[in-house]
Amino acid sequence: MGLIEQKQHFSVNLLDWYMINRRDLPWRRHNNPYFTWVSEIMLQQTRVDTVIPYFNRFIGNFPTVQALAEAPEEDVLKNWEGLGYYSRARNLQAAARQVMELHGGEIPQDKQAVFALKGVGPYTAGAILSIAFNQPQPAVDGNVMRVLSRYFLIDEDIMKGSTRVLMEELAGELIPEGRARDFNQALMELGALVCTPKAPHCLTCPVMEQCSGRIAGRELTLPVKTKAKPPRPEQRLVAIVEGRGAHRGRVLVRQRPESGLLARMWELPHVLAEPPAKASKKAAPLADEPAMALLAGSLWAEGFAARPEGLATHAEHVFSHIVWQLQVYKCTEQSQSSELPLIAAEARAAYDAQAATKDTVATDPDGQSASAFSTSDQAERRTLPDDVDVLDNAPQIHIGKGDQLTYRWIGPEDMDKMAFPNIFLKLLSSYFAGVYDDSNE
Repeated sequence: MGLIEQKQHFSVNLLDWYMINRRDLPWRRHNNPYFTWVSEIMLQQTRVDTVIPYFNRFIGNFPTVQALAEAPEEDVLKNWEGLGYYSRARNLQAAARQVMELHGGEIPQDKQAVFALKGVGPYTAGAILSIAFNQPQPAVDGNVMRVLSRYFLIDEDIMKGSTRVLMEELAGELIPEGRARDFNQALMELGALVCTPKAPHCLTCPVMEQCSGRIAGRELTLPVKTKAKPPRPEQRLVAIVEGRGAHRGRVLVRQRPESGLLARMWELPHVLAEPPAKASKKAAPLADEPAMALLAGSLWAEGFAARPEGLATHAEHVFSHIVWQLQVYKCTEQSQSSELPLIAAEARAAYDAQAATKDTVATDPDGQSASAFSTSDQAERRTLPDDVDVLDNAPQIHIGKGDQLTYRWIGPEDMDKMAFPNIFLKLLSSYFAGVYDDSNE
């Protein structure tokens, strides 16, 4: 069988299989371009089973492009909370506003116009145009490249841009006339359910008879893929600061900067503990005494007096390029009068004792020094400015020093209104549920 016949065999048999075996997914029940777009953004780097409840909730709250465009960003992020890769949500809303401003609220059907939308790359553009509008555009993601690499025995590295171009051309040639919507979804479905990465189900594959990779015994070695650089581990110290007086029953949180990693999301205060370890090496935990001293000093540098009482838990949060290894400490809000200098002195002495053996000063991804006491600039920050309220009379919202981060005291009732990265959502939920009540005994 020649290449033309092999391509025909693939397209015909794949479509026949899909029409019988396709999954009933909520975004497939309506030929709605907006639903297709939202689902494809959510499905990036995320499993279908995880996406389904998020998609249903998101569409329930933002049923149209206009509703998404006009929603407060905080509401959008809250509905995305726990799904990760939060820039996807921000880009989706920014693109919805583009659609409202440039296209009258209607998702465009022109390839260049779709591609110009914020957060839409070649794959997503192809998926929207083919699935929503049945245009013969390829939609090539990791699943598709794996299937095509195996079926056509392609040895090119799929991490290379030239290989993606090759795959897009090939996928475009395979689309039967008038069947782009079904074919592209069938190709994705085959990669997700049958031609899986580590254990392909070749015996149930609808195109196994003409699969060149299977015939050559290469189904487990394809596709060729350069290994990505492993994420860099970072040891971070996290403070769960329990309020006293007017803040009793509440916890201190802060909002991240306007741009960068997890932009504008809320989190527990934390600080980088050590210079980043080598990418292949897990960062060693910092001893409790210098860790708590560093944490107290970091909080003081932002205008808060708090005394760490003890370790609550260890946790981990994985990004694509960083792994946060977290030491979480329960802390108690302190008076800003007599105790602040004492905490600062303890922090300086304990941290300097540990830092004396190190030659470098770390910098975190946001450009902040790892230690509140590692440079002369930081030393100047130990004196509170006149316009920062002391905690004894602190308002609900406080603008800290340093990068002018926004801090708030919150209770469990506030958790439904503010968007937190998943790790801090879990830590706060555990705290309010009393999980750490015995951690200091």
